[in-house]
Amino acid sequence: MTPASPQASPAVRVMLCDDSPTARTAMGRVLETDPQVRVVARAGDGRQALEMLEAMPPANRPDVVLLDLEMPVMDGMTALPLLLKAQPKLAVIVASALTQRGAQAAMAAMRAGAADYLPKPTAEGGGLRDPAFQAELLAKVKGWARMQARPVQRPSVPTVARPVPRLGGMVARPKVLAVGSSTGGPQALASFVRALRMPVPVPIVMVQHMPAGFTAMLADHLGRLGGPAAAEALDGETLKAGRIYLAPGDKHLLVENHGGSLVARLDTGPPENFCRPAVDPTLRSLVAACEGRMTVVILTGMGSDGMLGCKAVAAAGGMVLAQDEASSVVWGMPGAVARAGLAQALLPPDQLAERVMAQFNAVGGTA
Repeated sequence: MTPASPQASPAVRVMLCDDSPTARTAMGRVLETDPQVRVVARAGDGRQALEMLEAMPPANRPDVVLLDLEMPVMDGMTALPLLLKAQPKLAVIVASALTQRGAQAAMAAMRAGAADYLPKPTAEGGGLRDPAFQAELLAKVKGWARMQARPVQRPSVPTVARPVPRLGGMVARPKVLAVGSSTGGPQALASFVRALRMPVPVPIVMVQHMPAGFTAMLADHLGRLGGPAAAEALDGETLKAGRIYLAPGDKHLLVENHGGSLVARLDTGPPENFCRPAVDPTLRSLVAACEGRMTVVILTGMGSDGMLGCKAVAAAGGMVLAQDEASSVVWGMPGAVARAGLAQALLPPDQLAERVMAQFNAVGGTA
């Protein structure tokens, strides 16, 4: 074997813990198609995973564990805190069934310390051979390993200072806060929501790339954090200030202006950027409904969904903020916004929330 060059990054070490030998083999093959990833252990249940981890020399321990939640002997929820106690900086990504019960378990695991979740694809969707699943698997494993190891330097990218729309010489308060995210989004959204210290004086519209069934559980998860109440958006409901409205899985969330009130519309039109829900259609609808009086936050995620929508927001005079690279699991979506020169600030999620609240404080009660 040719030794790695001194400049080469060390491979990401992964442990697979799943009671299905077929799943372990398939995920191992996917991961090892990337030369930067190495599977160092395979376990059939949580107890075996814990025993393997404790027996390994610290230098050889995994950076990431892919942990199935439903297993005999010791299930994933029981094993999770024990694995984190044995190795506190371990990134645990839990795998759950693509069901409401699986989504509920995944969100509970994240509250218990899991870094992220990975919904297992169904046979109808291509199973473990689904290219979208494989791309997500690799992105999450590599992203969380990087996050746990050492943060990267924040990039030097163009930022712009766009004015907030004014009415009668006074700064006009935004009518809505919109947030878009994808890979790594649940944790970033939680950090953002926790940092919203005071009641938010406008509705909060969120789009997270997630399958149907999982978004209801994510809304429940966000609503438990002590900040704004959260729920999936319902077709035809009027949006109220200080509440989070999450786009349901497999539906675009559009917003219309009816007599000065913002009303949610759910849409099953074609996917955009290979996603439904997608961020771009939500932002386009909000630009029209709010005449540019809006603030947008783009968080971690693969791809560039949201960038074109942010162009429309910026052109209409709205504020665009994005997550910085150092705190992003995948700097795709926020990176696209930053490279396009649309972001007025690049910050971690909690600091983005503080920036948003400072904006509302600055404009006071002007509607």
